[in-house]
Amino acid sequence: MPGPIVRAAIHPGLGIARMGNAREYYVGPQVMSPTPAAPGSSHADGLLKREAAEFRIYGYDGEGNVVAELTPANAEITWTAHLAARKASWYKLRAAMDLPAAADFSLERRNPDYPVDQRSDLTIDPGPHSVTGTGAEQELHGTFTYQGQSADAMIGELHTEATGRLRVLSGLGVSGSPTGLPVYVPSETDAFGNATGWYDEACDGPVTASVRIDGNTVPCEGAWVVIAPPNYARDLIGWRTMLDLLTELWEEAGWTPPAAEVSFTRDIYPLLERMTAHQWVNQGFAAYFGAGGPMDFHDPALIDRLARKHGAADVYRGLRRDIFNAFRPVSGDGVALRSWPWLYGDAFGTFPPSLPANGLPLWPAAAARMQKWVAGDFIEDWGQVAPGPDSIDAVALADQPSMLDRAALHFCLADAFHPGIEVTWPLRHISIWEKPFRIRARPANDPEPDYGAMLTSARALGPDGPLNAQVPGGLTRWMALPWQADTASCRSGYNRGYDPNLPTFWPVRVPNHVLTAENYARVMDGTLDEATRQQAFAERRNWYVPLQKYGPDEMTSMVSHFGEMGVVERRPGPDDLPGVPSELYVEVLGAATAGLKLRGVAAMAGLAREAPDTPEDRAAQEAGWQSHAQREFFRMARMGHTLAGTYDD
Repeated sequence: MPGPIVRAAIHPGLGIARMGNAREYYVGPQVMSPTPAAPGSSHADGLLKREAAEFRIYGYDGEGNVVAELTPANAEITWTAHLAARKASWYKLRAAMDLPAAADFSLERRNPDYPVDQRSDLTIDPGPHSVTGTGAEQELHGTFTYQGQSADAMIGELHTEATGRLRVLSGLGVSGSPTGLPVYVPSETDAFGNATGWYDEACDGPVTASVRIDGNTVPCEGAWVVIAPPNYARDLIGWRTMLDLLTELWEEAGWTPPAAEVSFTRDIYPLLERMTAHQWVNQGFAAYFGAGGPMDFHDPALIDRLARKHGAADVYRGLRRDIFNAFRPVSGDGVALRSWPWLYGDAFGTFPPSLPANGLPLWPAAAARMQKWVAGDFIEDWGQVAPGPDSIDAVALADQPSMLDRAALHFCLADAFHPGIEVTWPLRHISIWEKPFRIRARPANDPEPDYGAMLTSARALGPDGPLNAQVPGGLTRWMALPWQADTASCRSGYNRGYDPNLPTFWPVRVPNHVLTAENYARVMDGTLDEATRQQAFAERRNWYVPLQKYGPDEMTSMVSHFGEMGVVERRPGPDDLPGVPSELYVEVLGAATAGLKLRGVAAMAGLAREAPDTPEDRAAQEAGWQSHAQREFFRMARMGHTLAGTYDD
C-alpha cells in the first residue's frame, strides 16, 4: 500500500500548447496513441482552434509511489505560470550553433540598432500570474514597444477546468510590427526569420504550484510550457520525435536505462510506418511509401516479411539489410538527399550541400537497433503487443505521470533544427535539463548575464552561456520571428534539378500536399467509375493554395491568414475501391477558404499565379510554387544569397 504523500509533481514536465485564432480550444495529446481528432473538430465557426496544454499534479509517497492526483477536492492548490516572449530581444537565427560547421558563428542581436538600455521594450513579459480553484480564467497580456510605438499582446491564457487542473493556452497567434515594417528585408544581415521591429506570441516559461494538504505545505516539482505554432496534421507523428531525441540524450547521460532488447513493434516498425504516414502530407512520400507504393509499410504482406525470421534460412534477411542501407547513415553524406528519410537536416539552407547534416540521418540509437534487426537479433512481437490506451483515463494511476510526460513530446518534432517547429537545437544539450522531462529553471534572484552585442558559438555552448538554467522565454527565443514566416517557408521542392516534391522539412506539422475534401468526395462516390475515384485518391493539391488568393508574398499572407489553412483530419475510406485504404486523411479548410473548389496542382491557375510560360515555371508549379520567380525568392530567403544557387542537385 502507498504511504502518505510527502511530495508532489506537475505533469507533463514539459507541456506544449499551440496557437490558433479561435477562442475555442481542444486539449493536446495526453497518451501516445489517442483517438484521432473527430471530423471537423479542428475549427470553430471556421476559425482554427487552439491546442491547450493541460497540467495535473500527482502526490507521491516516500518510496516514489503515486498515491493520488491532487485537485481542489483533496488539496489547496495555487497554480502559477510565468510566460515570456523574447524573440525580438534575442540574437538572430541563422542555423543550429552546435553544428561543427557553425563553430565560427558570431550572431548579432535582432533589432541590433535598438538602444541597449531600452531592449526590455522588445520583450513581452506579463510576469507571473496565478489562478486557483475551478473555473478560473486569466489572460496574460504584455506590451511590445518599438521606436515609441507599442502593441498589446495576449501571449497566453490560464484556465482551471472543472476538477481544478490547469490548462495553458496560447494567445490568438498574432504577429506584427507596430510601425508597419515588412516581414522580410533582403538587404538585412540574416534577414530570414529575423524581422526587424516585429513581435509574435510564441513564448514559454515555468509552471509551478503551491500545494497544501490538511494545512501542511507539500513541496511540488514544477514544470515548463511552450507555446508553439499550430499543428496542421494533428494525428500524424514525425519521423523522429522530440521524445526520440531526448530519450537518447538521457540514456547517453545515464539518467535512464536503454531497453535491453530490440522489439520489432516498438523499435523498428515506427521508423518505417512513419514514412508511410507521410503520404497524407507529401506527394513524393505518397508515391513511394503510400498505398500501393513499392514500400507501403501498411501492407500486411510486407510487414510479415519484415516482422519475423522466416525459417532457418531467414530468407528475408537480405530485404531487411537493403532497407537499413536505404537510410542515410549516422555519418551520412549530405549530398545524398536521395537516401531515406527524404527529410532535410539541420544544415540545409545555411551550409554547402556537401555537409552531412543537410539530410536527416538515422540517429545512433536507432541505427544500433536496426543493425540488430538486420542480424535477426530482435523480438518477433508483431500482433502480440496490445494497442496503447486511447485516453489518459484508461491509464492506471501509477502510470499516468509518465504517460503525460511522454505523450506531450511524442507529438513534437526533432529535426530539422532550421529552426524547427516547437523548439530547437538547445534542447539536445543535457545542461538545459534538471532531470528527464524537467527544464532547469534559473532562480529569480539570479538574472541571466548580458551576452554582448554578438553571440559567438563558443559563448553559446560555453559553461556560462544560455544553454544552462532557463529564464521565461528562454526556449522559444531561438525560433524564427515571426513564426508565420517560417511556416510559410518550410516546404519541399527547393532542389530544382532533383525532385519537385522531395526532400521536405516538417510536413506532418506543416503539410506540402494534401488530399482535398473535394477529391475525398469523389473517392467516396460509388456512382463514379473506379478509375475516376482512384485518380481522385492519387491526386494531391498544394497545401499553400489558400494563401495564393492574397498574392505572391505568402510570408506576409500567412501572418494574417494562418487560421484559414487546412488541417489534415482522419476520415473513413471506401470499402469498395481496390488500392485505397480504409482510413484516409483529408484536408479541412477554415471558413474563409472552405468554398474553394480546387482539385490538383493544375487548379491553382487563376489564383494570383503566373502563367506557366516557361519550363522553369512549369517545374516550379509542379512542386507547388506559384512560379519560378516565387520559388527563387523563397530559396534566396531561406538559404541566403551566397548559397542559394548551390542547391540544384
